[in-house]
Amino acid sequence: MPIDARQSVASPKDHVLTVQEALEPLFLALEQEAELKMLSAALNAGWPLDEAVVAIDELRRNELLPILRPH
Repeated sequence: MPIDARQSVASPKDHVLTVQEALEPLFLALEQEAELKMLSAALNAGWPLDEAVVAIDELRRNELLPILRPH
């Protein structure tokens, strides 16, 4: 069953302590949906599951690293 990433975001009136706490459920749902789509695409293209997982992890690591540009 697909994840519904169209969840509502809690309003400040709902006694949410921070914006991060209000957005976290939506963020996690979107992250999980994206991972499932990437895994599905890789598997449909014929890649083994373990290699697809490693590739996705590598993409995430590279996304978090600062971009090194020559001056």
